[in-house]
Amino acid sequence: MEIMYKGKTKDVYKLENGNVMLKFKDDCTGKDGVFDPGENTVGLTIEGIGKANLETSVYYFEMLKDAGIKTHYVSADIDNATMEVLPATVFGHGLEVICRLVATGSFIRRYGEYIEDGTVLEGGYVECTFKNDEKGDPLVTGEGLAALGVMSPDLFESMKEQTLKITKIVADDLKTIGLDLWDIKFEFGYNNGEVILIDEIASGNMRVYKGDTIVEPVELTKLILNR
Repeated sequence: MEIMYKGKTKDVYKLENGNVMLKFKDDCTGKDGVFDPGENTVGLTIEGIGKANLETSVYYFEMLKDAGIKTHYVSADIDNATMEVLPATVFGHGLEVICRLVATGSFIRRYGEYIEDGTVLEGGYVECTFKNDEKGDPLVTGEGLAALGVMSPDLFESMKEQTLKITKIVADDLKTIGLDLWDIKFEFGYNNGEVILIDEIASGNMRVYKGDTIVEPVELTKLILNR
């Protein structure tokens, strides 16, 4: 297979049928050995997290399919930690979309003088960052994306609407097992004239609490799948 891209948590390969294969790795974003989905660099390696992220992704992609939400998901090989997906064009050089239900992490580092850590953000707060490690994944607004020619206002609104809808589906599912979703990170791409969810819906890309304790990614996958 032809390798297309080596990422922080996944490698991307081109398949002969025109689709793409994602190979999940055991690397996680964080800092100083502490897991943090809001960080933009690999901070630690957790044995089994690649497979855990894949299993969680498959679980939620199937749930979104049942809800009529389009994604790039085709199939997965859990044992080999790989997922086959439809090809999609990323926005710019890559765009990350974060939906925050509770103020914490980098949100507090930026705006802590205005809001306390742990404050509920009613209705959810959506923000976008460019994928650019050297510049610390800079924030960008919908107006900024339009001005830069990255995404039209209509596509941005579609992406935002999908983000809020998908976040609610995940949060409601976690509630059924006594867990609270604080924030979650997505990626979207352009396929056949539409904005669709790409990449993953992984335990390593969401911050989830049980009471006052954050749930680590591998444990989160166990709780999600072994209910």
